[in-house]
Amino acid sequence: MKEQIYRLFKKGFLNSRFVLLADLLLAVIISLCSIGLTCYFLPGCQFSAQIRPIMIILAIVTLVSTLAFSLAFRTHRQLFRFSSFRITRGIGMVTLTNAVVITLIAHLILRAVGIPLEFRPAFLFFLLFSALLFTSFVVVRLMMIMVARWVKSFNPKIIKQKARVLIFDVRDISVSAAKQLEDSPYFHVVGYCSREEGSNEYQIDGHPIYHISDTKELAQLVHEKNLQGIIFPAKKDFLRERESFIYSCESVGLHTYLMPGISESSATMIATESVQRIKIEDLLMREEIRHSNSSVAEMFRDKVVMVTGAAGSIGSELVKQIATLPIKKLVLFDNAETPLHELRLYLQKNHPSLLFVPVIGDVRSEPRLRYTFEQHHPDIVLHAAAYKHVPLMEENPCESALVNIVGTRHVADLCLEFGVERMVMVSTDKAVNPTNVMGACKRAAEMYVQSLGKELKEGTREGKTIFVTTRFGNVLGSQGSVIHLFREQIAEGGPITVTHPDIVRYFMSIPEACSLILEAATLATEAQIYVFDMGEEHKIVDLARNMIRLAGLEPDKDIKIEFTGLRPGEKLYEEVLSTKENTLPTKIDKVMIARIRPVDHTEILPRYDELEQLASANRPEATVRTLKALVPEYKSANSRYEALDHEQTPNPTETIQQKHE
Repeated sequence: MKEQIYRLFKKGFLNSRFVLLADLLLAVIISLCSIGLTCYFLPGCQFSAQIRPIMIILAIVTLVSTLAFSLAFRTHRQLFRFSSFRITRGIGMVTLTNAVVITLIAHLILRAVGIPLEFRPAFLFFLLFSALLFTSFVVVRLMMIMVARWVKSFNPKIIKQKARVLIFDVRDISVSAAKQLEDSPYFHVVGYCSREEGSNEYQIDGHPIYHISDTKELAQLVHEKNLQGIIFPAKKDFLRERESFIYSCESVGLHTYLMPGISESSATMIATESVQRIKIEDLLMREEIRHSNSSVAEMFRDKVVMVTGAAGSIGSELVKQIATLPIKKLVLFDNAETPLHELRLYLQKNHPSLLFVPVIGDVRSEPRLRYTFEQHHPDIVLHAAAYKHVPLMEENPCESALVNIVGTRHVADLCLEFGVERMVMVSTDKAVNPTNVMGACKRAAEMYVQSLGKELKEGTREGKTIFVTTRFGNVLGSQGSVIHLFREQIAEGGPITVTHPDIVRYFMSIPEACSLILEAATLATEAQIYVFDMGEEHKIVDLARNMIRLAGLEPDKDIKIEFTGLRPGEKLYEEVLSTKENTLPTKIDKVMIARIRPVDHTEILPRYDELEQLASANRPEATVRTLKALVPEYKSANSRYEALDHEQTPNPTETIQQKHE
């Protein structure tokens, strides 16, 4: 029976015309009953003498008036499945107004037909009609609500029985939670539970309050009432009881639930959520570069691959892409413990069949690198370990030289010694006509690697390693990149800080850059530097405005942009990596070979020894001076080392390079 009713009313509401018709019939019946009762209580009034015409007139007036007020107040359009029992105000206004209008109109009509109406019977009719109509309307609607909820509670699709639960504590929030669960298809509220003595003497809306003092009482109550859970209306109660009452609940097999509630929010929280949803690809304002990895897979097949700086932004993405290739083993070399551990967890979860070895080590330590090469004998080495932040390296040139130059030298020498097939060095566009320590160190590292390749090509050194260098611009989303800074600044409500209104950069996404690194590695047959077509340059201020818009805010109105001035060593414009004048094309779109002047390894080697000694002795100015001698195109910009550019000192490296022009 109940299922048939459910199917009949599965939309959850009665037809409004049916409700209106019921109201009209009810009003007419109540008006006739009211006039009859008036005659009964006042037998000598005029109503008694001419009751039949009065009833006809009254029925017509009631019908018209009730119809008009029902349409005006829309009382017939109540959705009973969502209604509460607090419906008396609207009905009271309708019935009272309706009763006044019916009484007045009936009086005027009766007077027009010669039937006078005294005050006493008219007033009595008004009282009786108002009271009876109000009561009947309320009773009928309560019945409709109960039927609607009864039908709503039955859903053949819900085969799961309701869980019998208690509401924790006795407070306003507890009572509100119980009311919210009245119509729940999943929970049936049995009562409340309280830790206060004497509370079990009371009830709330028919629900008993159970006092629970210990686990034994709780277990007994669970057995007697067949309870399945306890619902906590407030998060603070849940946290406060997690080591006491919740432990007792778990020990007796009771589930614990936390009611979702309305949490405090703010514009900052909203901005934080919005800005976290920004996709890096949306900021490139171009199609993402995608390549087939068939040639890459073939080159890496059954190889032992080693990645230095494996836990960094570029290194970790390289690891994730390499993990999808048919390699033999993957060696992860990094000095950052926590990021390396997180990368290990990622690989264990997403590539459970992959054989990989995490190694804690620093490229500055030749013995640690040597031990790793001896243990694993890598076939391919991807060298991504580097210090990359321009302002920090400007302040710490010795560390930049030790990691970016000496570290690269260690890796390259060991690759030759252990017969590594390929070494791929990750470089940067800042190595082109460098204006800062970081860029100059990367250029010096390139020179060392390429000089080894030149010796192998000329046959003056034995070995089989192919040295590949890849250059690209800024990587969106890398650790410490401007994207992370802008995210935080937007989330905090601004302002966004940009160094200069005209500063421009070339950008790639991390997956794009790593994909091109692996693609370029397949091309080389000798030592070469590959550069990537980075597309159009982007103004940093435009990038900031785009991020603000993607977060759903308005630039310069919701979030201000402030200009702070160029930082030490920072360029206004980065060099264009790929032009027809300075590159040669390859068979891979977006990848070109850079035209670089060759450098003799034996002639520049003394400078590298000198650099290592000076940097190890922590002599920053002498280190930078030697670096400028090694990389003659290095001219400092907005830096304390600009004075060194004007020193008239012999520059043997410049002589070396001029000899090859």
